[in-house]
Amino acid sequence: MPVYEFRCEKCGETFTRVMSVKEREETKVVCPKCNEDKVKPVLSPFYAVTSKKS
Repeated sequence: MPVYEFRCEKCGETFTRVMSVKEREETKVVCPKCNEDKVKPVLSPFYAVTSKKS
C-alpha cells in the first residue's frame, strides 16, 4: 500500500499515513497532533524496492 506524507497547516506537524488509493480518495485526513483537517500532501521522493539484485 502507498505511504502518503502530509503537513498540517495549523501546527506544522508532518506525518505519514499508509492507506490504499481508494482510502485516500474517500477519507478526510486529520492531523494526529491537533486534530485539524486542513492538511496538505507533501511531495516526497518515490522509490521502488525490488527483490532482484542488479
